[in-house]
Amino acid sequence: MSSRTAPPSAGPLTTVQWLICVIAAIGFAFDIYELLMLPLILGPAAQELLGVAPGSTEFLFWRGILFFAPAFIGGIVGMYGGVLTDRLGRRFVLTWSIILYAVSAFLAGFSTNIWMLLFFRCTTFIGVCVEFVAAVAWLAELFPNPTQREKVLGYTQAFSSIGGLLVAIVSEYISTKGVAESFPAIGIPGLLAPLLGQIKQEFVHAPWRYTLMSGLIPALPLIVIRPFLPESPVWAQKRAAGTLRRPSFSELFAPQLRQTTLVTTVMFACSYGAAFGAIQQAPEIVKGLTDVQQKVKSAVEELKLPPEAERAEALKRRTRGQIEQKVASQYTKMQEVGGLVGRFLLAFLAIRVLSRRNLMRIFLGPGLLIVPAIFFFFLSVPNTKFAEIDLSSIYLGTLPITTMSIGMFLAGLFTVAQFSFWGNYLPLVYPVHLRGTGESFAANIGGRMFGTAFALVTTTIVSLLPDTLGSTPQKFAVTAGGVAAFVYLMANIFCSSLPEPEPGAMEE
Repeated sequence: MSSRTAPPSAGPLTTVQWLICVIAAIGFAFDIYELLMLPLILGPAAQELLGVAPGSTEFLFWRGILFFAPAFIGGIVGMYGGVLTDRLGRRFVLTWSIILYAVSAFLAGFSTNIWMLLFFRCTTFIGVCVEFVAAVAWLAELFPNPTQREKVLGYTQAFSSIGGLLVAIVSEYISTKGVAESFPAIGIPGLLAPLLGQIKQEFVHAPWRYTLMSGLIPALPLIVIRPFLPESPVWAQKRAAGTLRRPSFSELFAPQLRQTTLVTTVMFACSYGAAFGAIQQAPEIVKGLTDVQQKVKSAVEELKLPPEAERAEALKRRTRGQIEQKVASQYTKMQEVGGLVGRFLLAFLAIRVLSRRNLMRIFLGPGLLIVPAIFFFFLSVPNTKFAEIDLSSIYLGTLPITTMSIGMFLAGLFTVAQFSFWGNYLPLVYPVHLRGTGESFAANIGGRMFGTAFALVTTTIVSLLPDTLGSTPQKFAVTAGGVAAFVYLMANIFCSSLPEPEPGAMEE
């Protein structure tokens, strides 16, 4: 049995370490910024690119595809991105993955058809899937003191919810009447028009396009900060000494790691299943709220419609999509405020609760009871408005305090905190040469591929339910509640088999 040296003490963060935390926080923030962008813009984007109404068979089909296909492809490529992280280095892969998803999001704003949007959502997802794995391994190895490492991982990952809150704020602001019209019109350059097509005149100021293009932001500070970022010292030393072993997927299923790999993959899938199968369906559910339907009806009635039927219908779709995107953004903000509270709570508890199983149970137990109930009763309970926090003076819009928004706050708190848990836990259970590969398998095969597939499950079930069960938003609410109940139950069952990390595993 090898002796273990005491971990180094935790001194004050240096300037370089602060830069590391900053770039990691930006990466985590825009991971979620890009992921939560889709449910906010999908309705108006699909209505424009497909020319169909929400709830139609074609709309539901493409909604499922746009949720599932990018996640599936991102999961596959991201899995090999974990191998590249172990072979090429954490910093190199982290940098280029952020640039990939930032540029992809920007180009998606120029989509002239649904296939173009799908393509750039796939490349965006690839960057996101790779970035998370590289960032977590990088941070875990740059801070060898266990207490300091837990704090850095916990609090930098909390910025993921800042990203979710930020995309909701940006989306709501851009969707405000008159804002998008003040931006430069979006069009395809003349040389590319024969190949890609053109954007119709009615949609050159569509808010969903500007929302997508705002995803370019994280690439800008990265270009400035990148030269100052060091490589992981543990990884670099092993590579320089020639002792860095080649990563292997088969090693993940060796007897000593098999249980860890299987349990973390299933539980990661459950975490993402709750997020994608239930919480991210909220933009479709809130359309069924009486106050939202009244806003849409009033706005359409006030329109000055052109005589051409096609242009009149396009204007109605744009108006309806703009209002629904704004309302969805408001509820997403409440969800992400809850997620932010949950992530900070996780970071606080991570250094106080020694058992990783018990730490996870703090969120899984209450979540099993509360999250499904929120969706089962989403549209049947009166959406009482208690207050509204006006943030318009600083361009953050409003936070609606209603029955449903409080429910979304709680759903975000119990579900989103789990993602920070995995970022803290996974580096502790895999050796250095296999760390990126192991994290990537759980995050991308479990989370991104199987977990996000629950969005397609939810949409498919909704499309099969008879109209006697109610409107499309009602079908989404009931189905999301059922999916949340299933994945939370599975997570609670598998949590009892979650291996506890061994002391000193980070250095091996």
